[in-house]
Parts: sequence; C-alpha cells; structure tokens
Amino acid sequence: MLSVEQAQAEILGRARVLPTERVDILAALGRVLAEPIRSTRRIPPWPNSSMDGYAVRAADARPSAILRVVDRVIAGSLPTHAVAAGEAVRIFTGAPMPAGADAVVPQEDVDARDGVIALRGAVEPGAYVRPAGEDVREGDLVLEAGRAIGAAEIGLLATLGRTQVTVGRRPRVAVLSTGNELADLGTEPTPAQIPNANTYSLMAQVVEAGGLPLNLGVAPDRLDAISERIARGLEADVLVSSAGVSVGELDLVREALVNAGAELHLWKVDMRPGKPITFGSIAGRPVFGLPGNPVSAMVTFELFVRPMLRAMQGRRAISRATITATALAPIVNRGSRRGYLRVVLEARRGRWGARLTGEQGSGILRSMVSADGLAVVPGDTSIAIGDNVEVIVLREVSA
Repeated sequence: MLSVEQAQAEILGRARVLPTERVDILAALGRVLAEPIRSTRRIPPWPNSSMDGYAVRAADARPSAILRVVDRVIAGSLPTHAVAAGEAVRIFTGAPMPAGADAVVPQEDVDARDGVIALRGAVEPGAYVRPAGEDVREGDLVLEAGRAIGAAEIGLLATLGRTQVTVGRRPRVAVLSTGNELADLGTEPTPAQIPNANTYSLMAQVVEAGGLPLNLGVAPDRLDAISERIARGLEADVLVSSAGVSVGELDLVREALVNAGAELHLWKVDMRPGKPITFGSIAGRPVFGLPGNPVSAMVTFELFVRPMLRAMQGRRAISRATITATALAPIVNRGSRRGYLRVVLEARRGRWGARLTGEQGSGILRSMVSADGLAVVPGDTSIAIGDNVEVIVLREVSA
C-alpha cells in the first residue's frame, strides 16, 4: 500500500491544467484568472472629495477665516470655477476637486450663511482629498494570473471597464455509483436495497471543488453495465466512480476500467477510511475508483480528487488548510492504518479544540454532516485530552 502522500504525489503528478475560456465577469466569480490584468485607467481619474464640505485653498483655511462660496459641484458633474484666494466651492463626496483648491473642510466644521462660510479651524493641504490614481495607476498590474476571483476582484474588473476575462475552464466530472443494492432518487428501495447517497454527495463535492458534475446514475454489479457507463463518462474530463474497487467477486470497476484501456497507477492506500481506491488514466483522462461506503467515498474525494480538480483549474491553493488543535476528549485510532477521523472544532482560549463527532464507522454519513475537519491520527494511536492533533479543516468555523 502507498502512503497518502505517495498517492497524492502520484495523482497530482498527472494533473494537467485545462484550456481557458472567455466569460462575462460575473460568471468568473469563484473561477481562476488565466490572464494578467493591467489597468488602462487611473482610478480615481481626478482628485475628488472624500467628504461633503467645501473645497478651499489650505493657505486660506485659518480659524475664523471668512471665505466666499463661488460654486457648487456634485458627484457626476465638473467644477465650473477655479478657487482663488478668499474663495470656497461647495462640494459633495466623490465630486472632482476644482482647480486652485487643495483641501476640503467638512461641512460640520464651518458656519455657513448668505453665501459665505466661517471656518472653525485650520486644515492641512490634502485634507479629505482623494488624489488621482490613489487606487490604481495606468499600467499597474492589478490582478495576476492564477488568482481566484472573488467579489472584490469582480468590482475591480468593473471599475476598469472589463466586461469579460479569461479564466480556467471548469473540469467536467462524470460521477458513477455501482451496486445492486442501490436505489436511485425517485425510486422506492426494495427490502434488499438502500438509497443512493454517494452520487449526490460526490456531485456536491465536485461543485464545491469548482467542477461541473455529470450524473451517470447507478450501474448494477454487471461488467457490461459498468463498462457502458464508463464509456459514457469518458466524454468528461474526469471520471469518478464509487464502490466495486475491492477484491470481491462483484467488485468489477477495476476490470471495467482496464477493459476500457485504463492504465492503473495505484489501487491501495494506507489509510482509514478508504483503503481500496483506484486511480488510473485513459488517454490522459484521470479516472478514480473510490470506495463504496459513504464516508470513505467523501474522505478519499477530499484527499485525492479535490486537489486534482483544483490543479486542473490552475488554482494555487489545491489542498485544504490544516491547523493544530487541542484534543478536548480522547481521539483514538485503533487500526494500524493512519486515520482520518471526523471532528468538531471549538474555539477555546485563543486556539482550536477538537473532539470526535461520535462513532466513526465508514457508513455513518452523519459523522461527515457534523464534521468541521478531519483529525489525522497515526495508526494504533490514542491522543489524550490536552494533546495536539493535526486537523484538515473542511469548512469555515466561527470562533
């Protein structure tokens, strides 16, 4: 069996970044920028006021000074009068500064009446003035290729007048579940069946990883049926199946992959849950055979499939963040393989504490529902209360 790190290196060593595509900027949210963005504009294009008040010459702004108001400028209009000695211009937030003025006196710091203002104090040059180019100068590299695009990046692109950008294409991921015992959504399980959960949890994980899922449904434990679904799945960029990868008589996924021309690169990993995992490639296309137990499928997706999907999009951060937490209760891994145990995280005195979600069976899907992270515990190890434990963080947790 390979270690988790060996398996991850094998998988990521075969990741290839997908081609790019051009999309509208709002459709780029959550995607990876595939081009550097340089500004063709100066933002703001001219000095403007950061307050409602009066544009003045700082040299005139002395306590008790009386200034004559000669103009009024609002945001969206241009000044029509330059400020000379002894003059002021009524100005509003965001409006361009008039020529001759180099400071703004907030309206609450003056007494205004009959077209004149009396200043209550002095102001320094540049007070309450946003200089031209304060945010962005023409020619600046404002967004680098490889950056994940969030709401702020969308706003900056709009500020620069960009309607479209080039991003990494989202990987199309075909998801297949196998097993005579599975009843898909919309059908009533027979007395010998259970509902199909893996297809939907795995498709949701694909979406969370930035991919586009394709549902191949449930294939019964027949080689011809599995082979037909695999052939359909090869229209996607990645194929992910669950169940049928162990060594039982009805574990037919590996055979079906080989018959489809797959070169298998690994098939066992020293971990729990999830030892039986197959990874291969068909004409350069990654194919994964994950275990059938719901928790095993989700955990192996997190450790092996998700990083590859993110690498294929050109993302810099492909793995989940890890933290060192304090065990709030004993965390015991009784097996010889490294454990990835589901834990709840709690903020305790400035650091994170971790406790198991409960029973850790690989069929207990509620352990994943409750989990904030995966505690990484060596085989045959018991972590005592107060000891440190490494945790892979699965979701944002409030302190």
